Amino acid sequence: MDNKRRNIMIMTLSIMAFFANGDNYAVAPLLINIAKDLNIGISNAAASVTAYMLTFGLFTIIFGPLGDRYGKTTIINIAAFGTAIFSMLGAFAFNLPSLIFFRAMNGAFGAGIFPVTMALVGESYEASNRQKAIGKVMGMMFLGGASATAIGGALAYFGSWRLVYFIYGLAELILAIVMIKILPKSPGVMEKLEFTRVYKEALSNKSLVSVVGTIMLVGFSVFGSFTYSGKLVESRTGYNVFYVGLILTLFGVATVVGGRIAPKLRDKLKNNFLLFAGLLGSISLLTISYSFSPILIGIALFGFGLAFVALQSTLVSTAQETMPKLRGTAMSLASFNMFVGGAIGTSVNGRIINISSIGTIFLIAAAAMFLVAFLASTIVRKINRGVK
Repeated sequence: MDNKRRNIMIMTLSIMAFFANGDNYAVAPLLINIAKDLNIGISNAAASVTAYMLTFGLFTIIFGPLGDRYGKTTIINIAAFGTAIFSMLGAFAFNLPSLIFFRAMNGAFGAGIFPVTMALVGESYEASNRQKAIGKVMGMMFLGGASATAIGGALAYFGSWRLVYFIYGLAELILAIVMIKILPKSPGVMEKLEFTRVYKEALSNKSLVSVVGTIMLVGFSVFGSFTYSGKLVESRTGYNVFYVGLILTLFGVATVVGGRIAPKLRDKLKNNFLLFAGLLGSISLLTISYSFSPILIGIALFGFGLAFVALQSTLVSTAQETMPKLRGTAMSLASFNMFVGGAIGTSVNGRIINISSIGTIFLIAAAAMFLVAFLASTIVRKINRGVK
């Protein structure tokens, strides 16, 4: 595949990742409106978010091996159409059970986009350009999540919460149609679909296990804290949800920028790259923890985003290298650990916020990121030297 076709592929997958990740986060400020419209409690409305995340986490494990067996392009196309259709159907939910069902199915199909996309990108690029390509897609994915609050708030302001689901789904549907022609054919690499065998092989790979274990800690630090970043900004600035969303978008913008510059920084800093990225993330989180200035919080969110994509793109690229013949399975394991880490962090921080200040959450995340700096640097250095 020539560079032009690869660039078109990356652009298309990046835009899909933007909408697919934003699809979930966009609803966060809309729960009150959903509850009023469907005449249910806010906690019941929140069950639709839980349904999305549970199926997303479960099906992440399933889609990677499916990509290795039936071809990554085929699975991405199916996942894209599925998540688009059920996102649009969510706009027509008429009661709580229908909303939960549509969102659960949306999450199930959405789970197939990220890990299999990362695997497809990984096998389409040589080692020297792989991290940059992965970083571009990841950057757009997390920009989609970080900007979703502002986008969702704006769409709801001019329309309703239903418009948010419909527009995200429509955008995904258009992209799903485009991807049928754009994505290169990717044949399966397994003769039989054997989940037990492939995961037994993956879990016996010490290098892969050490990398995805670190990714879980990244998930704990990043997603476990970012979930509460909107509440922190709102409580310390007094801004409404739209302006809070704009400030949070700085995190996403940083992931896009970081995805492009990470390979260059890695070339310059070499073995100190991951150490630098982790320390940048830790300092940024400390700043968020103690600052009441919107400007300082915004700058810290930008640094947080840079650190995250630098660490994650490197760890994802390394995870693929530990199992180059089963990249889909490796990416499913990486995505699942990132999800589990985020879920644990969100749960633990939810309890912390009830007994302490919200700044404590980011203080703990800073300590976790500091640990990541040294773990990631040591593990990746050993793997690159061929130590298993």
